[in-house]
Amino acid sequence: MVKGFPCFFFCRFPCFLCYATSKSPLVHHVRISLQDMLSLLRSARRTFVDNERRNGYFSHGRRRTNERARRADREDSIRRTVYVSELDHTVTEERLADIFANCGQVVDCRICGDPHSVLRFAFIEFSSEEGARSALNLGGTMLGFYPVRVLPSKTAILPVNPRFLPTTEDEKEMVMRTVYCTNIDKKVTQLDVKIFFEELCGEVSRLRLLGDNVHSTRIAFVEFVNAESAILALNCSGMILGTLPVRVSPSKTPVKPRVNRVVYN
Repeated sequence: MVKGFPCFFFCRFPCFLCYATSKSPLVHHVRISLQDMLSLLRSARRTFVDNERRNGYFSHGRRRTNERARRADREDSIRRTVYVSELDHTVTEERLADIFANCGQVVDCRICGDPHSVLRFAFIEFSSEEGARSALNLGGTMLGFYPVRVLPSKTAILPVNPRFLPTTEDEKEMVMRTVYCTNIDKKVTQLDVKIFFEELCGEVSRLRLLGDNVHSTRIAFVEFVNAESAILALNCSGMILGTLPVRVSPSKTPVKPRVNRVVYN
């Protein structure tokens, strides 16, 4: 090999270093070629990572991780929740929570169903699994006129969006005057709902009727001027509004006023 000429078979660099670093030029050629291979591998890896990140692979992995975390949280919540059935219509969420608080700290309590029916049921979530297991011993306890049944829950309590919960004393007072209505006929208008409750319960101060193209019925939040009217409205559960029996329960959120959007020309 001629000194000063490039080696086209190995490193493609002038071979001055070959004679300076080793008696055998081949040793330098092999060393340079391995370094080039490592550099190419690092470069290929960076290119692969950049492409995968650009294609959303890593964000998809994060989504899967978040889904697994949410599933684990939901399963943990189910283990801490009991299902209570055959509730007397006089039993309130506050009273039910107070009774089951003897078993452990109650995180949430939801009563569902027609308030006039013995088929009302509730979900009670505790802060620990021990509280839920202890609550099973309350099966057969007389609440009102009926002994309740307590079983492990198969579902978690659907949380209320914290943004909608009352944050001030005024909003908490508004919640006391508000009822939540479900199973409303889609043909019923907002005016129909207002007339229905005002004739039976009292003056309505604010009303929000909601629905979509997916569900066959609508829901409504009805705020009365007086809290007594809201209590009377609970007795309207099961009455026919339009063509369907409306279900009425205490609201956990106030009817917040609509925000007018500003349109700029």
